[in-house]
Amino acid sequence: MAVLCKPAIAIPEHVITNEETLELARRLHHDHPQLDLALSLIENTGVQKRHLIQPIDEVLKHPGLDARSAVYETESKARVPKVVQRALDQAQLEPPEIDLIIYVSCTGFMMPSLTAWLINTMGFKSQTRQLPIAQLGCAAGGAAVNRAHDFCTAYPDANVLIVACEFCSLCYQPGDIGVGSLLSNGLFGDGIAAAVVRGNGGTGMRLERNGSYLIPHTEDWISYAVRSTGFHFQLDKRVPKTMEPLSPALRALAEEHQWNVGKLDFYIVHAGGPRILDDLSRCLDIPPEAFRFSRATLTEYGNIASAVVLDALGRMFDEQSALEGHQGLIAGFGPGITAEIALGTWATDREGSAA
Repeated sequence: MAVLCKPAIAIPEHVITNEETLELARRLHHDHPQLDLALSLIENTGVQKRHLIQPIDEVLKHPGLDARSAVYETESKARVPKVVQRALDQAQLEPPEIDLIIYVSCTGFMMPSLTAWLINTMGFKSQTRQLPIAQLGCAAGGAAVNRAHDFCTAYPDANVLIVACEFCSLCYQPGDIGVGSLLSNGLFGDGIAAAVVRGNGGTGMRLERNGSYLIPHTEDWISYAVRSTGFHFQLDKRVPKTMEPLSPALRALAEEHQWNVGKLDFYIVHAGGPRILDDLSRCLDIPPEAFRFSRATLTEYGNIASAVVLDALGRMFDEQSALEGHQGLIAGFGPGITAEIALGTWATDREGSAA
């Protein structure tokens, strides 16, 4: 059965702290009529720092969509291969052993996808299938795991590489001054993650069931307005309350698998903000400590979009708290409003794949 192996993570070198973010907001928006509200929301995110691919002075400029697209391509090509190589090493595989590359990103656009460049550059075989996913936002990390699971179910001996590359700072829009936009400016960070799903062998989460759920008529709650200046992030104030309608979907999928969603051994969920984790804990009767990996990602890196679930999973690997047979859940949440959910059991490769 397909096993999700240890992810590799990379965060860029430029750091902005929450204190610096708040001071920046006070300076840039000193006359904003809802500045106090925006500052309070940013303070309550729990984010202590975020990492950016450029210094903050460069982030604040807007040289145009064409220039930002060039930065996205240059930085992704400079940074992604090292992360991919570490993910392959941790899964004890070589590039020619990969049958499908799933590349997820909602913060930049390239055609052909970076998958083509990776195949040509890193020694993947020309027959490697490509699946770029660009429009699932933060839910794409969970979706990538699920599509990898589906592929390995159809082709039991196949191996899948997942890559999440998110440069959220390239979506900063200086003219967007709504409270939701100001909150987003203090919440999102940049990061890259990669992981391998092995059809055979491997230490990690043995994927057993997956599902999706869309909350009806919420497609405008998280969205991009695509304009000549690029992607303008739009966030509805109702988004923090979405765990109430999504929690039953998580519970139902677990029940289909004859599991109790409130009694699992580990939880890897997308941390869009602290309210998400608090509400999941309350709605599903799960101890807050169970979400420590997701909360740590949010605190140390901010919301790194589709890469969150892989980073949180990597933290669980590092803690070495998962034991053979432990049951767990991965869930990514994003535009739609969409949930991508995976269930699985911890498995250890006795022959020694990376743990």
